[in-house]
Amino acid sequence: MNRSLLAIQVGVALLLAALGGCGPAGEAPQEAGAGAMTVGFSQIGAESQWRTAETESIRSEAAKRGVDLKFSDAQQKQENQIKALRAFIAQGVDAIILAPVVETGWEPVLREAQRAKIPVVLVDRGITVSDEALYATLIASDFVAEGRMAAEWLARKTNGQVNIVELQGTPGSAPAIDRKKGFAEVIDAQPGLTIIKSQSGDFTRAKGKEVMEAFLKAEGDRIQAVYAHNDDMALGAIQAIEEAGKKPGTDIIVVSIDGVRGAFEAMVAGKLNCTVECNPLLGPAAFDAVEKLLAGETLPKKTVVQDQVFDQAVAKDVIDSRQY
Repeated sequence: MNRSLLAIQVGVALLLAALGGCGPAGEAPQEAGAGAMTVGFSQIGAESQWRTAETESIRSEAAKRGVDLKFSDAQQKQENQIKALRAFIAQGVDAIILAPVVETGWEPVLREAQRAKIPVVLVDRGITVSDEALYATLIASDFVAEGRMAAEWLARKTNGQVNIVELQGTPGSAPAIDRKKGFAEVIDAQPGLTIIKSQSGDFTRAKGKEVMEAFLKAEGDRIQAVYAHNDDMALGAIQAIEEAGKKPGTDIIVVSIDGVRGAFEAMVAGKLNCTVECNPLLGPAAFDAVEKLLAGETLPKKTVVQDQVFDQAVAKDVIDSRQY
């Protein structure tokens, strides 16, 4: 090979390396490929089957679309989410998807994202801010409606006469606030439906079991029903009920929210009476929103995901069709 030809080949190789080389701040090129959309996703944690299903939906949809997804697990701490958002902003992502652990305390970091012209899409939980322009859109279920559906089902099941213990979600979180509100709207109108104990189980199975154990020690046979703000706490409560020598689903009615596979398995086994669906498969809708925003489209402030009620009567027939 003559030297002139060799020099040309080396020059071409150097040019290609420059075009496909390191990104901002010396980052290595991502697997998604040069020019791929980069999206930061701040997830609350992995506290429940529902949360894991949502994470998988976001991740798989990103992979399907060739999106470079930067993922952060906050381990249920808002300060970790705020740090993650600031890291995403520093990295110059195209958009941010945020599942906020609580409703308040987001304004400073969202103003930073706004100044950087990075749109923020909220998924599954809303926030309270003085200026709604700080986020682009919210894709979520109607948590108040879910609470109402749970209470209406329980009222029908018990003919409006029942003592209830309530396992609340994480204090300050949108689903905990709204699922309590919706449930209360129904039972406050029916004097025979009475909440005799209410405490947070932090949306986890272990905490749900622990709180239910305390309820059983304090109230014993007075407890006729459990209302859990999510399935994982209900599954923990079921364990506590069994260990106390009672039959969940028979001696104590159990109703919860989310509709994860574990809840359907518990219904088939006769241990859970009812679950209200809350669909976590938000990946397609979240990335549809991101793509529209980056194309300059204006989105509705909220897109409501439609949910439904499932009880023991249908659990066996539908369990195989469940995606989470």
